[in-house]
Amino acid sequence: MESLRKAFQIILGAALTYAGVTHLTTNRTEFQAQVPTILQSHADFVVMASGVVEILLGISLIVLFKYRTYVGWIVAAFFIAIFPGNISQYINGTDAFGLNTDQARGIRLLFQPLLVIWALWSTGAWTSFRARKSTP
Repeated sequence: MESLRKAFQIILGAALTYAGVTHLTTNRTEFQAQVPTILQSHADFVVMASGVVEILLGISLIVLFKYRTYVGWIVAAFFIAIFPGNISQYINGTDAFGLNTDQARGIRLLFQPLLVIWALWSTGAWTSFRARKSTP
């Protein structure tokens, strides 16, 4: 099971790194569609900054195995922090990444909690937390 977790951790790290690179290059405009309305005047900065953070988090998932549980909590928090952007895209009906219907944007919202779970499970963060809680 541990090998499977590590594999999923590396896959998540690679996906985050790739997404971060595309924030800075090919998909900057697409990602700007997900920036909440309140931050639209700084959309490019938000996209660039979140891209850099995604790259750092992705690389951390791949190479910092000694700190994997901490990285897992940070990645989960990041996924929660960017969730308002996905909600904004849904509420405002903004098309991006092929999400051109309310149904498609709504389904995407359902996947964000799965990313949080993936980060916590693959890094052992949740298991570590539960083990600490049960230890007197």
